[in-house]
Order: sequence, then structure tokens, then C-alpha cells
Amino acid sequence: MGKPTGFMEFAQELPAKRPVAERVGDYKEFYQPYPEEKLKNQAGRCMDCGVPFCHSGCPLGNIIPDWNDLVYRGLWREAIDRLHATNNFPEFTGRLCPAPCEEACVLGITDPPVTIENIEKAIVEYAWEHDFIKPSPPAQRTGKTVAIVGSGPAGLAAAMQLNRAGHTVTVLERADRIGGLLRYGIPHFKMEKWVIDRRIELMEAEGIIFETNADVGFSYPVDRLDAFDAVVLSGGATKPRDLPILGRELDGVHFAMEFLTQQNKRCESDPEPERQIMATDKHVIVIGGGDTGSDCIGTSNRHGAASVTNFEIFPQPPDGRPENQPWPYWPMRMRTSSSHEEGCDREYSIMTKELIGVDGKVDELITVQVEFVPNPNGGRPEMKEVEGSEKHHPAQLVLLAMGFLGPEPDGVVAQLGIELDERGNVKSDENYMTSRAGTFCAGDMRRGQSLIVWAISEGREAACGVDRYLTGHTELPTKGKGDLPRR
Repeated sequence: MGKPTGFMEFAQELPAKRPVAERVGDYKEFYQPYPEEKLKNQAGRCMDCGVPFCHSGCPLGNIIPDWNDLVYRGLWREAIDRLHATNNFPEFTGRLCPAPCEEACVLGITDPPVTIENIEKAIVEYAWEHDFIKPSPPAQRTGKTVAIVGSGPAGLAAAMQLNRAGHTVTVLERADRIGGLLRYGIPHFKMEKWVIDRRIELMEAEGIIFETNADVGFSYPVDRLDAFDAVVLSGGATKPRDLPILGRELDGVHFAMEFLTQQNKRCESDPEPERQIMATDKHVIVIGGGDTGSDCIGTSNRHGAASVTNFEIFPQPPDGRPENQPWPYWPMRMRTSSSHEEGCDREYSIMTKELIGVDGKVDELITVQVEFVPNPNGGRPEMKEVEGSEKHHPAQLVLLAMGFLGPEPDGVVAQLGIELDERGNVKSDENYMTSRAGTFCAGDMRRGQSLIVWAISEGREAACGVDRYLTGHTELPTKGKGDLPRR
């Protein structure tokens, strides 16, 4: 810890956001620069808590008090070394992670927690700016080859770790650019894509091979994987949850990822598709109250939507911690994202019953209010429609952002004959190996839809399993046991 009394002297202060009227006119990141002196004070709020519960809140086991202390003392090179010890991509998590570590911060019991995520981002950006982050290829190669299928955060983390172990790693990505969900799911206003490109250039300089337009199981036959000594599947949970109701087939009803991917391609100046999905001058309904729904709201506002309304089937959560979710657990409480601040109506306990079209295009939808009542047989509460609550809403664009159900059923997993678990995710053992010998799995494809920080953790842990399989042992670090670089 940097300053024993810091938590009593400095109030929590986050970076200011650009004004709404300004930021909805572009796709640039919305946080303004934060002065170094203020950042040091925020790091100085990290208290001598004895047991740092922030470690348990972080799936990566980041050594948070250490780098808070180093930032407070101005030791930036040491801070990035400590941060990289457990997190391959702090520039991603520092922008996109919902920060479960902050919910577990001891200071957060009585006061606003330490601004861990903002400090994390500041460390890595300072390191890039001052040329602390440089390629570090392995001293020698093992002669073993590994294919990584999917270039999202799990695949990239596994690739980096396995390359460090000396294996020759090839990352196969079906899209035209590397990054997976980071590239085509996360809007530019949350993370500009030069952030990905910068890291990929460094990974290439370390010897990692990237192949795009390699759709394994289709344009890239699965039998080509046999040429590798091991395979890691990290393609994500990309099968979206659908809404099987009357009118679903109408034009103007789209999965969220269709909408978000198209806009991200537009930001990359890619050729416009024949069938553009635009929210301009339309009444937009976003069904689903999570992060993906929030991203659709922010994008719709930038398109110039006539109105944006967000539906959530569950009741509105409380502002504070629910009694059954005490510290240090992650609480299901009311959260307002930057996209919500930019303008939208939020409706809770609402269910869409029917979509109505004009000339084959959606123009209206019908909803009812719902309530959750105790189940007489025990178990989960039952959902019931509220009688007389039917309502009509204008809607020329309906975006389905209700989550994901697991890996795509007809792709590489099915073609390799890999066993799934009861939830439809890839089944694996304690070493992350699947039912197919030498084939491993990491990320959302294995654990289901989750956080970016979990994806990186999964990639790192799977890399340990692969390394152990290829060499009989591993010196790669597991959660909470960092690999501080040698200089």
C-alpha cells in the first residue's frame, strides 16, 4: 500500500466522460485523460486491509495491492511487470471488464471502492507510451506445434502463454481480422480497434502466426488440424438465444451481433453490405438488459434513432446490494452504462408476445408485464403474465440481445465429434482437455457466456494443460501465481 491514510484523505474520483452531445457524434472512446497526480492519489486509497479480497474477486488473481502501491510511488515499469504477471491484456480488461475486483474491495464495505479498473488501464497505457512493452520471443523452441481456433481473448491468451513456453503457435480466425468478439462485438466507443492491432503486432513479433479467413470446419477443413501436436478450441459461445414468437421472420428483427458487427465493419471502412441494418430515424426496441443490449443502445443513439427502448424480462434490480448477495460477492444491482446515459427508456418485468409488420417489415410489437411468484413445489419462482397489461409499442428495428446458448452446433465441435456437457458447452477435464485427445477448450465455448477476464483466465489455464500434455510438465503460471519477466 502506498499511503496508510490515503483511503481517508482521497475521495473516489473517476475520469470525466466526454459530453453526451459530443460523443454520440462519433465512435471514439468516451473517457477523457486523467492527470497522473490524481491517479496516484486514487492508487493511494488502497488500504492495508490485511486480506485483499480483490484477489478473490478477480478471475485472474491479479496482484492488485502491489501495483496500486507501485503506481502511488511512481514506479511505473515495476507496475506493468506486476500487472502483466497475471494479465496478458490489461488494455482490454482496463476498458471492458465490469470489475468484480472492485465489488470485492474491502474499502467498498463502507465507502466507494478503489478505482482498480481505471488504474489498470493507466498502467498499461503509460507502459505503451514509454516503450516498456516490447516483443519477448522465447529463447528456444520445443518443436511442438499448436493450433488455436478462435482469436478472442481466450484464444489470444492461450496463444501468448504457449508461445512463451516455446511452442510454435498458429491462431486460426474465421473473420477477416483478428480479435473475435473484441473486434466485432465490442463497439469502437468502448474500445477503439487500434488497441487490438497494437497487441497483435507485438504477438507477431514474438513469433505467433495469425491466419484470417480460416473458418475451421468449412473453408479450413478440420482434418488440417491433424498436422498440429495440439489444438485449443476458443471460438466462444456464439449461438444467440432467439425469440420464437409470431412475426419473428419480419424484416427489421435482428440478432444484436448482426447489428454490432456490421457497425464495427463500417468503422473499419469496409465495403457496405447490400442489406444494411441502421437505426436512423427509427423507433428501436432492444430486448435484453445486459452489456450486449447496452452496446446496441449506444450504437443506435449514434445512428440517430428516433427513440431507443430497452426491455428486460426481470424486475428492476435495487440500487444497493441485495440482502442475499453480501460483500464480497458480485451483486445484481441497478447499473447504468454510458450508453444508457446517452438516452433510452428502460422497462422491466416486460415480455414481448408478438411482432406486427407492414409490407413484411416490423412496425410494432406487443408486450405484457410479468411477475415472478413463488413456486409451490419449491425451486425457481414461476413467471406469470399480468392480466390486462398488454401494450403496443412502435418499432421499426428490433434487436435481440438475450444472451448466448453455447458454441455453434454445426461447426468444428460437431465435426470433431467432441462431447458436450448438459448445458451444451464443450466438456473438458481438469486440464481443459476435451473428449478428443490432444484437443483442448477455453473461454465461453467451455464455460458458457461470461466475462472477458474469465476468458483470459481460461486461456491461460488451458495453456498450462496443453504445455503439460506436450512436455509432461509445465512452468507456465496458474491463477494468482505470476510470471514476472526477467530482464
